[in-house]
Amino acid sequence: MEVEPSLRDELLAAIPSLRAFAISFTNNRDRADDLVQETILRAWANIDKFAPRTNLHAWLFMILRNLFHSDYRKRKHEVEDADGSFAARLKTHPDQQSHLDFEDFRAALAMLPRDQREALLLVGAQGMSYEEAAGVCNVAVGTVKSRVNRARLKLAYLLSLTSEAELGPDDVTKAALAGE
Repeated sequence: MEVEPSLRDELLAAIPSLRAFAISFTNNRDRADDLVQETILRAWANIDKFAPRTNLHAWLFMILRNLFHSDYRKRKHEVEDADGSFAARLKTHPDQQSHLDFEDFRAALAMLPRDQREALLLVGAQGMSYEEAAGVCNVAVGTVKSRVNRARLKLAYLLSLTSEAELGPDDVTKAALAGE
């Protein structure tokens, strides 16, 4: 993209005015500098949308103003927590382990025979009754029950699950969440 040197010079010359305007909005020099930087980046990225022989300063000030208001709307929903006390009171299960567990489950599910996987997904994931799943698969209800049971047993084996307690957070995570 080729930009006229005079346009580039005019853009750079506007920075002090933009900075003063941004400081009047934010009352914070660092935030104002960030706002001006973002304004210049946006303007440069969209310089092809600027109409030649129109007011560049007005266009830049409009970009800055819109950025400020967008940022203000986002920050309105943020919680100030300078000392971290609010964050220290929050508790949530770490999602890394659940993501890994899900990937293990998907891999194990893929290893099931197609008919068992289909029956398990219809009953377990889709919430169909055994009768409805039997109608979809065009087999007897007992066949669906058998396939679902074998699929569950095979999944438990593939995932090395020995009890229902292993289906939730691990003991270390439970202990960390219980202690304050």
